[in-house]
Amino acid sequence: MPATLASTTHFDPLLNGRDRSADWERGVSFEDFLPTAEENEGVWTSVWTRAKISDGLQERASGVAGTWKLLVLSADWCGDAANTIPAVARLAAQTENLELRLLERDENLDLMDEHLTGGTARSIPVVILLDADYNERAWWGSRPADLQAWVKTAGMELEKEERYKEVRKWYARDKAQTTLHEIVTMIEHASGTQHVG
Repeated sequence: MPATLASTTHFDPLLNGRDRSADWERGVSFEDFLPTAEENEGVWTSVWTRAKISDGLQERASGVAGTWKLLVLSADWCGDAANTIPAVARLAAQTENLELRLLERDENLDLMDEHLTGGTARSIPVVILLDADYNERAWWGSRPADLQAWVKTAGMELEKEERYKEVRKWYARDKAQTTLHEIVTMIEHASGTQHVG
C-alpha cells in the first residue's frame, strides 16, 4: 500500500512548476546556518548531533527517482524548526539525491506568503520541494500532521505555556521521525515513486 500523504503536505496547482532558482541561490546550507543560530542554539545543535535516519527511511529517500532540493523557510527562534529541520538536514546530508538550503522567513515574506498554514498563518518551518530544474513541486509545514491536529484540538484547551510544554515533550519523544517520514513521503509522491509497506 502506498504511503499516505500527511495533511501538512501540499500540492498546490498554483505553485506547482513555479521556478524557484533565484530563491534557491539565496539560501544557505545547514552547515552555514547552524553557527548563526543564536536562539534555541542548544536545540538546533542537539537535534543535528543526535539525528538518526533509519535504514528503511534512508533506502526510501535514496530510491526516489531524480534529484530533489529542499528549500526551507525558517528562523532560529522557532521551536518547531529547531526540533525538526536539523533532522531533515541530516537526511539530506546522507542522501545523494537530496540537497537542502535555508532562508530566513522574515527576509523572504513574499515566498512565505505563498505558503501560509491554513491560508493565513506565517507558520514555520516550511519545506518547499524543488525538482532538479528548481521547479516547485510540493511543500510541507509547519508541524507533523498528528502534532498539528492535537495543537488545533485538545491543545487549545491548555494555556499557551502548558501547550508549548506538551509540544516540546512530543518532539522529544518523536525525535523528528514523523517529520522525516512525511518529508520522504512527499518526495515519493512528487517523483512518482511508490513506497510499499
